[in-house]
This record gives sequence, C-alpha cells and structure tokens, in this order.
Amino acid sequence: MSVLSRFQNIFKIEELKRRLLFTFSLLAVYRIGAHIPTPGINGEELSRFLTDRGGALMGFFDMFSGGALSRVTIFALGIMPYISASIIFQLLTVVIPAIGKLAKEGEEGRKKITQYTRYGTVFISAVQSFGIAIGLEKMANGQFIQTPGWGFRLTAMITLTAGTAFIMWLGEQITERGIGNGISLIIFAGIVANLPNAIISTIALIKAGELSIIFVIVLLVLMSIIIAAIIFMERGQRKIPIQYAKRIVGRKMYGGQSTHLPLKINTSGVIPPIFASSIIMFPVTVASFISIPWVQDFARQLSPGSIIYTIVYISMIVFFCYFYTAIIFNPVDIADNLKKYGGYIPGIRPGKSTSDYIYRVLSRLTFVGAIYLSIVCVIPEVLIRKFNVPFYFGGTSLLIVVGVALDTVSQIESHLLTRSYDGLLKKGRIRGRRG
Repeated sequence: MSVLSRFQNIFKIEELKRRLLFTFSLLAVYRIGAHIPTPGINGEELSRFLTDRGGALMGFFDMFSGGALSRVTIFALGIMPYISASIIFQLLTVVIPAIGKLAKEGEEGRKKITQYTRYGTVFISAVQSFGIAIGLEKMANGQFIQTPGWGFRLTAMITLTAGTAFIMWLGEQITERGIGNGISLIIFAGIVANLPNAIISTIALIKAGELSIIFVIVLLVLMSIIIAAIIFMERGQRKIPIQYAKRIVGRKMYGGQSTHLPLKINTSGVIPPIFASSIIMFPVTVASFISIPWVQDFARQLSPGSIIYTIVYISMIVFFCYFYTAIIFNPVDIADNLKKYGGYIPGIRPGKSTSDYIYRVLSRLTFVGAIYLSIVCVIPEVLIRKFNVPFYFGGTSLLIVVGVALDTVSQIESHLLTRSYDGLLKKGRIRGRRG
C-alpha cells in the first residue's frame, strides 16, 4: 500500500478526522492571535529595536512564541510561563513531601497539581507582563509607548496574562479533544512558523549568487542525516530484563512472566538545553544594555560563537541532564516496587543491589544522552558561523520539532491500528518519545 493510501486512511475514521480538524483549527487561532498587537504599543518600531538589541535571549524566547515576543502581541509571553510553572511543580514534588504525595494519588492528585500549575502560570504571567510594561516605559525614554502610566501598565499586564491563559486553554483543549499534546503542538507551531521565511531567504541568496546549488544540496543531505540521528536517539532505549517469581494464591499460580524495564537514552528531553540557554543568556542580555567597557567585554565572552560560551553551554547541558534525570527517575523506588511485587533482574540481588545496578546503567545512558544533546545544540553555531548558513537549524528547536512530530504520529498510528487500518509507516509502529 502506498504512503498516499495510508494517509487517506486517516480521513476514513470519523473521530480521527474530527480530532485533526479541531487541532488544526485551534492552531490557526493561535497563529492569528500571535499577530494581534498589544494596546498602547508602537509595535513596528519596538520590534525593530528588540530585534537589534535583544540579543540571543530575545531570539531564544521569541522562537517559542512564534515571533509574538519581538512584535509584543497579545501572545507575547507565549506558553513559557506554563512551562516554567510545570517545571517548578515537578521539582516541588521532590522537595515538598506533601506535593510528592499528591502526585502519587492517581487521577485526583494529578488534577490538583494541574490546577496549581494553572494558578502558577497566571501568577508568573502577571509578574512578567508587569515587568515588560515597566521595561517598555523605561526603554528609549518611553518612545515606544503611546500613553505611559499606570493605565498602560495595567492594560499590558491584563492583556498579556490573558493571552497566556488563553494559549494554555487552547493547549488543554487540543490535548483533550484533538490529537497530540496541545502544549507541545503550540510550541511546534511557533517554531515551524519561521520555516517559510528561512526557505524564502535561502532562495533569494541562491538567485543572488551568494549560495551555490551544490552547497544547498549538501546542506539538505546533512540536515536529513541530523534529523535521522535525532529520531534514532530519541527512540533509543536500554531494556533491562525483569523476571517475576511464581506465586501460588489458593489453587492458582501467578507470575513467572518476563518483561523489561525501558530506560531512555535521553531521559531529560529538551529541559537541559532550555535551562542552560536561559541561565547563560540572561546576564548576557542584561549586560548588553549597560554601557560599561568591562561589562560589554563580559557579554562578548559569553555570547554565542565564543569558545567560552560553548564550553559553559556544554557543561551546563551535561549538569542539567544528570540533575533532571535524578529528579524524575528514582532507582530506589523502582527497586522497592520490583521487590514488593516479586520482580527481580536476573543475576542481581533484590533491594540495594538492584537500585545500584539501575543507577549505574542510568548514569551511563545519561552521559551518552548529554553528549548527544550537546552535539545537537552546538550544530547551529557551527553551521551559521563556520559555513554561513542563512537560517537557524538544530538546537532546542529541532529537538522539539522532531520529538513532537514523533509523539503526534505515534498517536495517529494508534487510532489507525486500533481500527484495523495500516499505519502511516510500512513496517511496525512508530514509537514516540514516551515509548
């Protein structure tokens, strides 16, 4: 069966077709909102100023908002406050026992944490939007603001906070009634929205003779290899065999079956690059607005492209890979649960020996995953600065795009296969990042 026929199967399933149309409709609403200006702001002049002076941090966060931040539209904050709140509560489940207990209470506990995450998102959005309003008034003596004052500050704060809350609602609706993870798809849409501009600028450079056709072909082949490598690594797992002992309950015998414990190569996902970029770029962006020689020199040393920046960036990615993996994956709990239900790893004693073995395997996998993330995140610097590639390719954005695409296709495959249709791929079923 051809690939076209496999895609036609999607529209033969009424529920799947309805979910896809619903998802595309809400993503279209998000992209329209990303172009609605915030009241009281001279958007075009401010966009040019922020693009010139914002630096790498502005470009990093503007990528997640689909360009809405540089234009200061009603969706300028994007979905980043929600991501920040989610990460904070995920960390608090380890630090605060009460929240950790809540996370283990099943569906009701998850609903409570989701509710707290929403409140946290609104609070973070309100603080950030008020700070943006104050900063815009002070920036260039307030020339980008039509009527400075408390009226503008409150209007901007309410508008931007409501914009983020609306995006959060869109994401939840997509997750519940659409296809794929709504929040991830919104980030995906914001990143992919920059693709047409990259294609247009590349074609213009080819016509102008600044790029050769041979170079573009080689670049496309290289991009395909990188994407294939990312897919391979994101789906890569180390399967630890688990054997369950036989138990006799009454007149029946239970257990005795074999299974495995899957450990991903990249357990931490895209969190390490996001944390590392944010922490490094924040002082650099602040320093770029201070006209002191040694401060400016400090900013240049930590700017993308320098050797110091690359070393610090890679070091922080490795650190956060281990840090975040340690938070979300506890070998001791896994060993205790295996022992509780009569499971064991062949050749390994239950209890502490099992947890130590899982920890050793996980540490080695995390090291490989950290090196892989570091290479992918350094690729844009090499392509842009060494080979003069006219667009940004690689890094966090590529990891998100590939990962979200894998997860979404995996869900579509599930709908097709459960209704006895062939999947999108010829052999087997594609496995998303969550396996």
